[in-house]
Amino acid sequence: MKIIDLRSDTVTRPSTVMRQAMASAEVGDDVYGDDPTVNALQEYAAKLLGFESALFTASGTQANFVGIMSHCQRGDEYIVGQQAHTYKYEGGGAAVLGSIQPQPLEFADDGTLDLDLIAAHIKPDDFHFARTRLLCLENTQNGRALPLHYFTKARAFCETHQLNLHLDGARLFNAAVAQKVDVTEISRHFDSVSICLSKGLGAPIGSVLCGSKDLIDNARRWRKVAGGGMRQAGILAAAGLYALKNNVDRLADDHANAQILNEGLSKIEQINVLQDPAQTNMVFFTIGKDDVAPLEEMLKTNGIIASVGTKTRLVTHLDISRKDVEKVIEVITGYFEQKG
Repeated sequence: MKIIDLRSDTVTRPSTVMRQAMASAEVGDDVYGDDPTVNALQEYAAKLLGFESALFTASGTQANFVGIMSHCQRGDEYIVGQQAHTYKYEGGGAAVLGSIQPQPLEFADDGTLDLDLIAAHIKPDDFHFARTRLLCLENTQNGRALPLHYFTKARAFCETHQLNLHLDGARLFNAAVAQKVDVTEISRHFDSVSICLSKGLGAPIGSVLCGSKDLIDNARRWRKVAGGGMRQAGILAAAGLYALKNNVDRLADDHANAQILNEGLSKIEQINVLQDPAQTNMVFFTIGKDDVAPLEEMLKTNGIIASVGTKTRLVTHLDISRKDVEKVIEVITGYFEQKG
């Protein structure tokens, strides 16, 4: 029985062709800057997103961490969403290791941060306060692609208030594909952007931080401090390079499957679907607490892995087919019909 894993798009596995690219990758010592495949990945990513330079990192957490460290100094502050990955799910790295204070704010319903709210939380130029230096946004945010017009406003806002602007773009390509724009229509507004290679793009590991040459030179130092200097990393970079060249456009398939799943679940009376339509590759719904454990067990019995809660997220990805989605709908529908 095939296992259908909907917990996250991080569970994807490298394809046979990607593995072949990894096996045949030309390598060198990347700490010395000698790995040709790492260099090729960095150059390709920088050009793709419209930046001067880029840095290959072990993870999205590391890419965001060295990015924040490169924008801020000890005693500085960055403004970020309350539920943002850079604030909530990355171990507090900027605060713990960098002495950089986060100022979390609630996201608006569309995944943006209200600019007036941000303005109200920028600290005065006074030694009593941390110095506000950076605004961090996230795209996608809980599966939502941020409105394109918002980036122009955010860029102008940051220039007015002398803030740098960083994007946690772990699923940036999902947003660009969903909105049918070139990725640079989003990335051009930012001083730095991190992209994840190991989510919907299907690589087994790695992220890339893009920015100016000076920022990336600084980030390279912080990557070393964080233990992120890798040697013959071209074996990993080859997977990322293949992903960027081959797996971006196919994200539209994941979005289509998510919408089929969303529509199917919306027909079940006992389920409340939270986003209609599903913008990218995530489906969110709520159920009663008494249904959590038995539904998760029924899914597991049928080869479906999901982190079921009163609020549940299901994520489509390159290892999930339309047939898989139809099976998930059938099993969940069957559970509630059986329950009566």
